[in-house]
Amino acid sequence: MIINLIKHYILLIIVLIPIGMQAQFSDSTDFEKLLDTANPKKEYVRYAFKSPRVINGHSMEMLGKGVLDFRILHRFGTIDGGLRELFGLDQASMRLGFDYGITKDLTIGYGRSTLNKELDGFLKYRIIQQSKGQKSFPLSILWVSGITLTTVKIIDPELNKLVNRTAYYHQLIVGKKFGNAFTLQLSPTLLHRNLVEYATDKNNMVAIGIGGRVKVSNRTAFILDTYPIVYGARSGYNIFPLSVGVDIETGGHVFQLHVTNARGMNEKAFLAETTHDWTLGQIQFGFNLSRVFTIVKNTDTGW
Repeated sequence: MIINLIKHYILLIIVLIPIGMQAQFSDSTDFEKLLDTANPKKEYVRYAFKSPRVINGHSMEMLGKGVLDFRILHRFGTIDGGLRELFGLDQASMRLGFDYGITKDLTIGYGRSTLNKELDGFLKYRIIQQSKGQKSFPLSILWVSGITLTTVKIIDPELNKLVNRTAYYHQLIVGKKFGNAFTLQLSPTLLHRNLVEYATDKNNMVAIGIGGRVKVSNRTAFILDTYPIVYGARSGYNIFPLSVGVDIETGGHVFQLHVTNARGMNEKAFLAETTHDWTLGQIQFGFNLSRVFTIVKNTDTGW
């Protein structure tokens, strides 16, 4: 009888061990799920803007590694010319740009503007990208440095030197995407011009750029781009370059329609040479067309 009882205990243990192991595994799985929920994996925030530019100025977005962004920027004349000037459509200036993503955090760019026949180039580096989850960071922080070269001949032979044709700018971009619908960034910017027109003009200028985006649908958004000048503004020039418009995404294109008081389309031009005033109706229509091409295939598109 005792032997039979021992046999029954052994049989019960054999049956219960797998059940206990299964229950333990189930409890462990549930516990892991709770841990994953409490500590979600790090996820980078993307699509704060649909383009690496807000309108005139740089945005907190970057090109992906191996991606080329071909940009056409166009500005018409001011609308206060009336019907005789077809509200500015009879006049135009433009900039062609080629930006390339060396890595997802480093972009180089080159452009040519018809206004003052200027060449410009820049380096843009993302120091940290906004993220959520484990070890998250609430902001994106980027640094941009650029140079502008004017190719128009300087009349005074003593001043007609390469060094007098150049201007430089350095910019810190701090931005945040709030939810899925709103993005805001600040861009303190220092511009230095080697040559100024008058002795009373300052070589250095400081502006605090403000860029914003409000999502309307998956393919459209309202955008704002302004650079109030806080130091070095020249008398008679506007200290409030302001552009507002709409983003329209169509496949590989981003099409921006906007109105602005800044005719220039590089940092030196729209910061130091904006003379028009919104309050006097001195604004102009413009558009930016961006088309991206994948030159080197990469799994991380960057934006």
